[in-house]
Amino acid sequence: MAALGALAAVTAGVALASPAAQAADPTSTGSTGSTGSTGSTGSTGSTGSGVGTDAGSRERAFAAAATEYGVPRPVLEAVSYAQTRWDFNPGHSTSGGYGPMHLVDANLGSASEGKGLGAAPAAAPAPVADTLARAATLTGLSEDALRTDELANIRGGAALLAATQKRLGLPTGASSDPGAWFASVADASGSAEEDVANAFADDAYSVIASGAARRTVDGKQVSLAPSSVKPQSGQVQRLGLLKKQNSGPVDCPPGLDCQWVPAPYEKLGSDPGDYGNHDVASRPTAPKITNIVIHNTEATYDTTLKLVTDPTYLAWNYTLRSSDGQIAQHLQPQDVGWHAGNWYINGHSIGIEHEGFAATGAQWFSEPMYRSSARLVRYLATKYDIPLDMQHIFGHDQIPGVTPANVAGMHWDPGPYWNWEHYFQLLGAPLQAHTSGSAKDLVRILPGFEDNRQTVTYCDGTAADSCGSQPTNFVYLHTAPSADAPLVNDIGRKPNGAPSTTSVSDIGARAQAGLTFAVAERQGDWTAIWFNGVKGWFLNPASAPKAVPVAGSYVVPKAGRASVPVYGRAYPEASAYPAGIPPQAIAPLQYSFTQGQRYAVGDLTVPTDYYRATTFSTDTPNDHVDVVGQDRYYQISLGHRFAYVRAADVDVVPAR
Repeated sequence: MAALGALAAVTAGVALASPAAQAADPTSTGSTGSTGSTGSTGSTGSTGSGVGTDAGSRERAFAAAATEYGVPRPVLEAVSYAQTRWDFNPGHSTSGGYGPMHLVDANLGSASEGKGLGAAPAAAPAPVADTLARAATLTGLSEDALRTDELANIRGGAALLAATQKRLGLPTGASSDPGAWFASVADASGSAEEDVANAFADDAYSVIASGAARRTVDGKQVSLAPSSVKPQSGQVQRLGLLKKQNSGPVDCPPGLDCQWVPAPYEKLGSDPGDYGNHDVASRPTAPKITNIVIHNTEATYDTTLKLVTDPTYLAWNYTLRSSDGQIAQHLQPQDVGWHAGNWYINGHSIGIEHEGFAATGAQWFSEPMYRSSARLVRYLATKYDIPLDMQHIFGHDQIPGVTPANVAGMHWDPGPYWNWEHYFQLLGAPLQAHTSGSAKDLVRILPGFEDNRQTVTYCDGTAADSCGSQPTNFVYLHTAPSADAPLVNDIGRKPNGAPSTTSVSDIGARAQAGLTFAVAERQGDWTAIWFNGVKGWFLNPASAPKAVPVAGSYVVPKAGRASVPVYGRAYPEASAYPAGIPPQAIAPLQYSFTQGQRYAVGDLTVPTDYYRATTFSTDTPNDHVDVVGQDRYYQISLGHRFAYVRAADVDVVPAR
């Protein structure tokens, strides 16, 4: 996002990509985060339970709190699962919730850290519900205990449910019918909108019906046996919540709290090209919407809304709040936001920002935000015919630079702590093996998020050990089949050939979960893939695989070609440009794709076009138009970032 006051683009958030700088992304790539240590609190609060190493303590805490406050245990566990998947993350969202019950402190985060940029936007969404303070009043426990102690936190969540049930005059007691708690579960969403509260309760009751079991991020074993319960959904009317009344032209599905917080479209000076902060277009017709880009804000929610409503800044389509998944929409779907750092991607994508800091992602990427985001993306993907895969729904960190000079400055959000495997499960498109027979040419990286704790360093920008032990979404790639071998080099980031590092912002040797790569070689428990022009080795034993075989296809250079260029955009051939529109040159990136290498194909139907938008006025001749070419490109999985190759330069080979 941006530094306070100066509005300078920094770290892992939104990337500048205005018409005046279509080939440039001057943003920094280093992230310092802002929320401190990511290590476990280890605090015992006031009850002596703490967040210790006892794997069964959370299970017992649910049982004890359910009995104490007269809440059916399946209801209590299901609400917690829908809020946090039973996790007590190593930290907490500074503007979100604490502990397994996601108790929200409305006095922290956005409200306090958003100061310094003037008044909040006039259309700013309502503040979050202060469930932490309410739980403290109901239980008599201190807010500090509710933040840091798992038993206290779960007691607080149970007390909130019981208080709502009693207020509504509904049956209470640990042995009461779980289906009769629907209204109280809906109220636990914290939303004032009926359909949003209903959607949350539906999520929780689906967990009761299906059951769940997992080992949490902090090592606790929790399970909920499936049970046949009839939710009494009609109860929700007792809450007296608002019917959905979205203001403005919001493009959201039912069940989401979406508000219209528009990004201004204003001329800023006398120069026709001096304007901000997005472009008026005619999407999805021209250009076609083909992608959704996942970002994180590198700022609090309030600060982010102030930035996107500043006409001198830049704009994207949606922002999600960490605490409850609330959504602010800024652009109508037909308009083009400046968020990707790649003008070609901007023209074809919807940009979604998530409140948080990539270096401390576990503290920000809450379950309510994941669920809201997945609902929104499913809706948009259906509406605009976008495939639910990581070739079309991807992170900002997967977007290539448009020229060799831009590569090193591209962003790395949402970072190593975004749970892609869980996210695609919520999308209804699990990142699993898709193969028949004994496929061996292609593998999809699937390390399993919770148990995949790769070494990451410098999360606070200064101390190597500041990241702690957290689940990660990637595997490291080495130059040889040995854990002692150096990490592979990314020549786009380190032209001197130096190895990549474990620094939180260094994606040069990271094969990310969900991405598919072409196999280069195998030796014992090690697998090598083609990655940015080199072989990258990762430990992949059959007993605990980090990747699975998948079907698909790959590309190789055409016979007789020693190498083929790879590009960061798919612009038309010069002859496609009409008079008055200068042809746009495309410069090959610095990566070497030579004979003997092969790269997985991500998309064989890449649009070949250039969206020209260099002036404020939409009536300007030869402006705000989409130039379409006949040349064809394929999207390939080159490294951590994808790239494009011309169809005329390669052959497509079905994987075996």
